[in-house]
Amino acid sequence: MNDRAHPLPAAVDIGNVLDDGPFSTFQKIVVFLAALSIVMDGFDGQLIGFAIPSLIKEWGITRNAFAPAVAAGLVGMGIGSACAGLFADRFGRRWAVIGSVMVFGVATSSVALSQDVISLAALRFVAGLGIGGALPSSTTMTAEFTPARRRTVAVTATILCVPLGGMLAGLFANIVMPMYGWRGLFLFGGALPVVMSALFYFALPESPRYLARHPARWPELGGLLRRMTRAVSTDSTFTDAIEQKAEKRAGISALFAPGQRRDTLAIWLAFFMNLLAVYSAFSWLPTMLAGEGLAPGVASSGLTAYNLGGVFGALGCAIAIARFGSRWPLLICCLAAAGSALAVRALGFTGHTSVLIFGIGLHGLFVNAVQSTMYALCAYVYPTQVRATGTATALAFGRLGAILSAFAGAFVITAGGASLYLAMLTTAMLLVFVCLMVVRRHIPPVKRA
Repeated sequence: MNDRAHPLPAAVDIGNVLDDGPFSTFQKIVVFLAALSIVMDGFDGQLIGFAIPSLIKEWGITRNAFAPAVAAGLVGMGIGSACAGLFADRFGRRWAVIGSVMVFGVATSSVALSQDVISLAALRFVAGLGIGGALPSSTTMTAEFTPARRRTVAVTATILCVPLGGMLAGLFANIVMPMYGWRGLFLFGGALPVVMSALFYFALPESPRYLARHPARWPELGGLLRRMTRAVSTDSTFTDAIEQKAEKRAGISALFAPGQRRDTLAIWLAFFMNLLAVYSAFSWLPTMLAGEGLAPGVASSGLTAYNLGGVFGALGCAIAIARFGSRWPLLICCLAAAGSALAVRALGFTGHTSVLIFGIGLHGLFVNAVQSTMYALCAYVYPTQVRATGTATALAFGRLGAILSAFAGAFVITAGGASLYLAMLTTAMLLVFVCLMVVRRHIPPVKRA
């Protein structure tokens, strides 16, 4: 890798500089910081799934009575996703990331003070605002600091930090809960992102594509580009010619412009069904396994395996997309996710614990492969002016599916146990397959020299 400065003309097209230029050490550090915020996002977001069995037992409530508390956090995520995208497009990606991480960290620590379902639901709602806001802001930051040839892999690597954070949450829960209970789990689990938000304040820069749209901040942009090994003069002016041609309007209405409407609707529905499947696992998988008679440690290991599979799935799918484009890898993963859920359903839950956990991990691999790489699809479909808004609104609509999972998961486990639960996951992923078939502007394969 060559990090020497590359001289640029006085009039700088920021799109060409970023999309076709080198991937400097400084840019990689920024992408790492964005990914770290998503690790914290996945970590705090999934603590509730590990705590639910203990909370239900301690408070003497049913699964269905607990569902509104799960839903409150998911409603907060939906609102946070939508508001953070608009905030990031107007005020910058940097403050959206910092604020989101701080909010969910403080709120998660405060969950330790909950005395009943109502107080828990209120605090989970506030935490959800931050958890929902971090994801679109951080993925947009990653997309705008990464050259086009590496963007799909970089965005997907950032998103896979959600299951990575969930996997770490499982390990954390196994250590903390036996000693400090569920209150200690939330107290210490929320303290980590609070510390991280302070790190981001000092270390995370603003997105260069955002700065290019604000002439008053061009001196700041010039300094940033020099840190990215692009030599610019103090009197440089900046444009984003490709994006200006592609889309001059901003705001949600631009997502439904001619030529954009079909992809927007299909992506929204794909997010809805995929997040229904994902959050049915995040919130209810340990509870479902415990309901089938498995020991608490084994039930928790099911969600840990699901997240671990998701890490490998997201990486593998990103590599496949870079070579083959996004259409076929995503469609194949949708079918494999549905098939693996059916296989686990046929396997049963007695006498095959190791194989069962492996099957759950395989299902998590394919489901999270689809979920993670759909953010890269958004980054490709939407231009700079509405990229954060486009990603955020797709995620916000998807959060409706996550909210539905809070009630659907509790209902199907109570009504039909593991069999009906896994049938729901199968159906959801088949519907994602249909939606992604409809999308026209899939990511093309990277051209090799």
